[in-house]
Amino acid sequence: MDTSESTDSGTGPEAEKDTEPATGPRRGWRRWAMDTRPLRIPAYRRLWSSTIVTAVGSQLTAVAVPKQIYDITGSSAWVGAASMAGLLPLIVFALWGGAIADSMDRRKLLLITNSGIAVTSVLFWLQAVTGLESVAALMLLLAMQQAFWGLNAPARNASIARLVPAEQLAAANALGSTVMQTGQVVGPLLAGVLIPVIGLPELYLIDALALCVTLWAVVRLPALPPLESATPRRAGWREVVAGFRYISLHKVLLLSFLADIIAMVFGMPRALFPQLAAQTYAPYGEGLALGMLFAAIPIGAVVGGLFSGTFSRARRHGWMVIGAVVAWGAAITGFGLSSNLWIGVVFLAAAGVADMVSMVFRGAILLSAATDEMRGRMQGVFTVVVAGGPRLADVLHGTAGSAFGPRTAVAGGGILVVVIMLTLAFAVPALRRYRI
Repeated sequence: MDTSESTDSGTGPEAEKDTEPATGPRRGWRRWAMDTRPLRIPAYRRLWSSTIVTAVGSQLTAVAVPKQIYDITGSSAWVGAASMAGLLPLIVFALWGGAIADSMDRRKLLLITNSGIAVTSVLFWLQAVTGLESVAALMLLLAMQQAFWGLNAPARNASIARLVPAEQLAAANALGSTVMQTGQVVGPLLAGVLIPVIGLPELYLIDALALCVTLWAVVRLPALPPLESATPRRAGWREVVAGFRYISLHKVLLLSFLADIIAMVFGMPRALFPQLAAQTYAPYGEGLALGMLFAAIPIGAVVGGLFSGTFSRARRHGWMVIGAVVAWGAAITGFGLSSNLWIGVVFLAAAGVADMVSMVFRGAILLSAATDEMRGRMQGVFTVVVAGGPRLADVLHGTAGSAFGPRTAVAGGGILVVVIMLTLAFAVPALRRYRI
């Protein structure tokens, strides 16, 4: 690991780690398949297993809310407004939640926030089953849900470094990211099948029941209080500012955030998918084209996760991030230049694989290059970047697509990703030098 960065293992007896036997190098198909070593650790296995259920359940609510709002108003503008109503609470509470996660037992914080999310899902169900039909109530519940999720995500992600050893952080991130990406594919498809069969309110109820599995898993986690070596901390905005100051003083952390911002802001073209489906890919069928465009990146990410054994043991984490972002930009450029739907989908799926690699190693860097007393705040900023980057991209690509045409905007954005990432990597060597 680069000694120029402040690091600690963040591990302790509470992590319930099993000692991995000396099995030697993996052979045959196991060299390519997902690295499952972290699942040998009971505490991590419980946390990961709960994610399998909630990854799908959360997507049911993600589909149900905009569907219900559209049913009430008949307006896509209200659907967009509801999405933005959840963004501000997410940003505020993710940053504050990171500071809280660094000042208290993370297991306790997970119990509180998961309970809050579950209660919110029950309230979603109640307003739907009683026929309230209030957009204001839906937006308020969505803001509450995103606030609880903003408090939850930093504690959940920061806890991983206390449950698995440093050399398995990339593998653990690959396992978690694969489950979440699978949920983004399976959840909406399942929602589309279930709504005509059981109705909209029951989707909220299924999500609430799924969250009970998460609560059970968190109850069985070991206590995760601040390490004894850490000084007593509060959880105010001064501590949030201290987190940003910490990032500015540790270049590898700053660069890991910038890498994601570059990839997402300049290279996420989802705002142009409807226009591309209606114009460029219209001969294939607008509905089919739109569905394939939205599904291609998550499917590629899932494939990348299933074969994460090909990269999860890499030690040069910085180069893996750089290479993944450049590959993302190149794939997006290829997509923009393609007029054939199926070739375009292949390029988007390749971008999804690159995105999975980037997520795995950026997450590992955040957990290994930050001290435990700062991990919650780093994860809070990470949550904001992940949530905010694509929304900024929607504005940028929508504007550029209207001005220059959708294919030119997409290809130009991909080229910018490649050029900016390579320039940054060679101008500031901290990221490319980082390894564990």
